[in-house]
Amino acid sequence: MAQAGTGSEPGFPFSAIVGQDTLRLALTLCAVHPGIGGVLVRGEKGTAKSTVVRALAALLPPVDDGNGGRPARLVELPVGATEDRVVGSLDLEKVLRDGERAFQPGLLAAAHDGVLYVDEVNLLHDHLVDVLLDAAAMGRVHIERDGVSHSHPARFVLVGTMNPEEGELRPQLLDRFGLAVDVAASREVDVRMQVVRRRLDFEADPAGFAARYADEDSALARRIAAARAALPAIELSDTELRRIAALCASFDVDGMRADLVLARTATAHAAWRGAEAVAEEDVRIAAELTLPHRRRRDPFDEPGLDPQQLEDAMRDAAEQANQPEPEPEPDPDGPGGGAPEPESDGAPTPDDAQQSAEPSESERPGPARAPERQAAAPSAQFKTRLLTIPGVGEGAPGRRSRSRSAQGRTVRPTTEPGRGLHLVGTLFAAAEHQVARGRRDGRMLLAPGDIRGAHREGREGNLVVFVVDASGSMAARDRLSAVTGAVVSLLRDAYQRRDKVAVITVRGAAAELVLPPTSSVDVAVRRLRSLRTGGKSPLAQGFLKAREVVLREKVRDPQRRAMVVALTDGRATGGTDPVHRARVAATLLAGESVASVVVDCESGMVRLGLARDLATALQGAYIRLGELSAEQVAGVVRAGTSKLAA
Repeated sequence: MAQAGTGSEPGFPFSAIVGQDTLRLALTLCAVHPGIGGVLVRGEKGTAKSTVVRALAALLPPVDDGNGGRPARLVELPVGATEDRVVGSLDLEKVLRDGERAFQPGLLAAAHDGVLYVDEVNLLHDHLVDVLLDAAAMGRVHIERDGVSHSHPARFVLVGTMNPEEGELRPQLLDRFGLAVDVAASREVDVRMQVVRRRLDFEADPAGFAARYADEDSALARRIAAARAALPAIELSDTELRRIAALCASFDVDGMRADLVLARTATAHAAWRGAEAVAEEDVRIAAELTLPHRRRRDPFDEPGLDPQQLEDAMRDAAEQANQPEPEPEPDPDGPGGGAPEPESDGAPTPDDAQQSAEPSESERPGPARAPERQAAAPSAQFKTRLLTIPGVGEGAPGRRSRSRSAQGRTVRPTTEPGRGLHLVGTLFAAAEHQVARGRRDGRMLLAPGDIRGAHREGREGNLVVFVVDASGSMAARDRLSAVTGAVVSLLRDAYQRRDKVAVITVRGAAAELVLPPTSSVDVAVRRLRSLRTGGKSPLAQGFLKAREVVLREKVRDPQRRAMVVALTDGRATGGTDPVHRARVAATLLAGESVASVVVDCESGMVRLGLARDLATALQGAYIRLGELSAEQVAGVVRAGTSKLAA
């Protein structure tokens, strides 16, 4: 845990940061109004995300802890933190020394009236992200666990940073962050020079560099304190509230959280600029910070907010805001009656349905062995069942299969070492021996055999390797469209379950790894939609490439189990005896205990059954393309993974 203001060496000044104006404004507004709910900072590495966040804590008002004022803290939450470390747990020292059941506060308590910083928040276990967001929204932490009932204030500025290339947050968690900012390094030479110059100057003389910007930082700190004090008196008129509601309705965001966050952010911005009431400019700026990440209804939607769309929405919202309030009609029963409900204005509701365009003549497929061409658009996607591997594994945190996890929920005490301490289990194990050990009062007497570890269970993600046959025999538009539609559906499920995915295409003379294992499955979808088809079908190379990917990933991530989903008609071509070589390669892949599914894409009056033979060689499941459906695909994949439970 790092704390701002407690070290001997000054940090980089907030006012010395070059660029990143939107990020600095978002952090400042959350400092003015912590109830906004925190900031999610998305961007590539090396964009000063951490530097800006650490500099913010120095600007927050001092905290009165009963012993005089102290600087606000910056508390950093490590990705590997356990729930005990985050929310707190029993104070073991007091229990053992005094027999007193006392609570030991966690990092949330330490961050009170300061900044809680989570780097790589997208890699944090989902249930811990929920805990952080609950505390940020409520301003308090309630603990009911280990026989302890405790509550304490936890008002802090929550800041999470992430690199989207390492995987996205689920939409449910995205929505719970109040603001979101995308950052990128400037491409202007003068700006980049200034960034490097200031960083080098700071490294050469941290104290002298900080002193040069001390007055500017002090002015910012005073302005934040003044805005905080003025916040309760800021007026949010019905006109601006109607503008806010109209904006959120026009972007069709789910629920009411966006409306509330937008109102709080606009109020904070009005206080920041020294106004007495919220105005249109405050609403516009608040919309730019609160709405972009709430528009991602699908994991493969592009993030961001189109400026023209915002202009159109602001214009429509202005018309709504300027509408006169309806006059209440007299109540026939006398005074005290309510006004009638306003009539509908007959405006159509937004239609989010995406309609597939009919292919043009130039896009229609020709003969099976025609030159390479662009793949057909994926057919309609569907929701798959939860694909799980039976039993309890040891995989990376995810949302698919049950697994033992150091960050998961505590299920029961265990005598297995290396699982963390289960306090209640340890105390219960020792309690029955206290009389025999001669304890009358005072400290509890412990023996090594009393120690109990915590058996924790969470969810793990898998590695899903797609082997897609893109040869000439697969190029029929209706078949490839259905195949890519199924793959996109499974990729969407992989995103939600926090799997890694890899995509291998087979066509021409070789197999190509078009997407190495990654958690950013939206990239996989983009690659799939630009798939080229045509040529021969070297299936043996495809299975060998899949085996290579699985073995390499086992070295990097040995606990993550893999499954291969092959979509092919089985008609291996090219080279000497290609069908036999494909079966041999499939047998080698099966020897790595990898679950597999073969989706048979063969069609026509004459069927050779080659894909079924490949499924037998893979020791995996088999299904025909004509039988492809949400229920069957998901069920087959789950059946194909069941052999890994042993």
